[in-house]
Amino acid sequence: MNLQQMMMQAQKMQRELKKANDALATEEFAITKGGAVMVKMLGNKRVLEVNIDKDALSEDNKEMLEELIMMAINELIEEISQKETEMQERITGRAGPLF
Repeated sequence: MNLQQMMMQAQKMQRELKKANDALATEEFAITKGGAVMVKMLGNKRVLEVNIDKDALSEDNKEMLEELIMMAINELIEEISQKETEMQERITGRAGPLF
């Protein structure tokens, strides 16, 4: 394979990655923790919604709810990051950056 073919292949992979990343950015991910907290996030890691069950709202549950929200957000970020890695591996054949 000559240099020009390699450059064309790299540009094609970059276009495919951009298209896949754009699609992932708008994909919705959601998780429920303890039946009390639901967090919905886009693939670009923007939080869309946090829903707390009204039965869980009490002064006694404040710390538990904060921890459930934190856990939900962290798990969604991990899920999205894993999907990004799988997408990149599928397109490029490797996990790291192209260049």
